[in-house]
Amino acid sequence: MESLRTDAAETDLVSRSVPLSTPSFRAVLRDADAPRTVWSAPEEATVVGSGAAATLIADGSSRFSSIREAAESLFASGDVHAGTEAARPRLFGGFAFHADSTSGPPWEDFPGARFVFPRVQVTWTDGDAWVTVNAVGRDVDPDTVESRLDRERERIDSLRGPGSTAGPPGVTDRRRTTARADWRTGVEAAVSRIKSGDLRKVVLAQALDVDLAGTLSLPDVLTRLGRAYPECYRFLVEPEPSESRPQPSFFGATPERLVSLRGRTVETDALAGTTGRGETPAEDEWLAQELARDEKNAHEHDLVAETIAEQLSPFAGTVSTGSRRVKRLATVQHLWTPITATLDRDEHVLSLVEALHPTPAVGGLPPERALATIRETEPFDRGWYAAPVGWIDAAGYGTFAVALRSAVARGDTATLFAGVGIVADSDPDREWDEVQLKYRPILDELEREGDD
Repeated sequence: MESLRTDAAETDLVSRSVPLSTPSFRAVLRDADAPRTVWSAPEEATVVGSGAAATLIADGSSRFSSIREAAESLFASGDVHAGTEAARPRLFGGFAFHADSTSGPPWEDFPGARFVFPRVQVTWTDGDAWVTVNAVGRDVDPDTVESRLDRERERIDSLRGPGSTAGPPGVTDRRRTTARADWRTGVEAAVSRIKSGDLRKVVLAQALDVDLAGTLSLPDVLTRLGRAYPECYRFLVEPEPSESRPQPSFFGATPERLVSLRGRTVETDALAGTTGRGETPAEDEWLAQELARDEKNAHEHDLVAETIAEQLSPFAGTVSTGSRRVKRLATVQHLWTPITATLDRDEHVLSLVEALHPTPAVGGLPPERALATIRETEPFDRGWYAAPVGWIDAAGYGTFAVALRSAVARGDTATLFAGVGIVADSDPDREWDEVQLKYRPILDELEREGDD
């Protein structure tokens, strides 16, 4: 494997693709080599990456521009025969939330930014499947890559079907990083700063450490998350394996897109304001209407939508904000506003990612004061939680989601993350309950019936 940092010298890139006989997602992911990558998004192809032909790594406040420069260098010498646009080679990865992330537990193996160029990439789109083999290095031989491609196609086509799925491993213990009394104190302090005019909004998060009765089967988890949350962005990113500790895996099914770029068309979402789902259709509709009418949630949401539009305005003469509406997911309902823009000039998707992150949906306003409040209040390192995860292609296009409803699994342990927006009339106990609700998509994949 060729490891590329931001000062990488020029290398050769060769990529070849051929059709497959539509293998199962779960079988391919189970068979994949570490580091594994998964990306699946509404109206996009589903991709599983196996191994790493190249890795891009950066840290600090320049991590976005450093990864952009390294990606452009990597793709500059590309010899690519994709067969279909969906199977084109892509980089997959993400960033830390804070520029000065400390990489404390469970983030020891996650730098400020890390992107993988998979050695083997399997893509599903419109009922078809493709395998792509990538190679990076000096004097890469295309004939050798094509021979590898033939072998990979035969191997993947021979994978057996999904078979029986492994259920949740069960939770044997859980430890909150934030006690309820400390949460009340933190929220009350934030509300006081908002009422004084020092802040307009801040997002505070919690982490939940759980011990499992067994190792989590991520192929099964991500398959079930895809069925339960088809409107969400599923992702899996892993660092290089280490001999000294179990392989960590950061995964989730997030409802929030940060940005997508195709040509000069930009799409993004404002997602803020949350309530639960009802036990009956009538109760569900009542909760949705209450959410839509709630002044606290509407104020929190509008701050996010207005700020995203402002952040896009330097790039686009036309920014269109849709009407606020309710987006229903399996366990929660959110206020959602779609936002689109047409760029004035060609841009790289990472330029937009850098401009938008962190949105007020995960950080706050004003940004620097909100980030300082988060640092002062949260007793853990966010790592990659609530940060951009996604993909980049050779044209500089891509899609990034905000890494919510997520967890880091390592062996028989996992750490879950969830947060809420705090505004002037926030109630600490109500916000606590919302955090517990947001744990559910991932916690449901860990707990067995009867777990406390």
